[in-house]
Amino acid sequence: MSSEQGPGPESRLGYLMKHAQMRHRELNDAALSPLGIDGRELRVLLAVAQGEPHSQQEVAARLSIDRTTMVAMLDTLEAKGIVIRSPDADDRRRNVVAMTDDGAKLLAKALRANDEVERAFLEPLDTQTAAAFRRALDVLGAPDAPVT
Repeated sequence: MSSEQGPGPESRLGYLMKHAQMRHRELNDAALSPLGIDGRELRVLLAVAQGEPHSQQEVAARLSIDRTTMVAMLDTLEAKGIVIRSPDADDRRRNVVAMTDDGAKLLAKALRANDEVERAFLEPLDTQTAAAFRRALDVLGAPDAPVT
């Protein structure tokens, strides 16, 4: 390939973001593995823990996960004794998802592990750059981020 065709893929934003995310996932999976969960399961637990109880559909919508995938993930978490589903008292057609006591304890451990992963991942950056990186990701990842 000639240099006239421009820089290689490793200079493109999509490539850089993908590889940074892959590195973060590897670190996170290694830290969470001893706890018996992965990063996707941690995200579900975080969504369930905020403002309990939520319906399965609400958790799925919040995480942009399709309903079938959410049911499978909740089946797994329920089998592990981390969450429990029960019919909503006001609408028995809805299943409400709640954290078990064991799930709450696991979530606390998982958050400590995840915090350490984030510190390690951002360690090459100085404090101001790491904070700016987080702010930039927050802005760029917002569903209403402007695209011009």
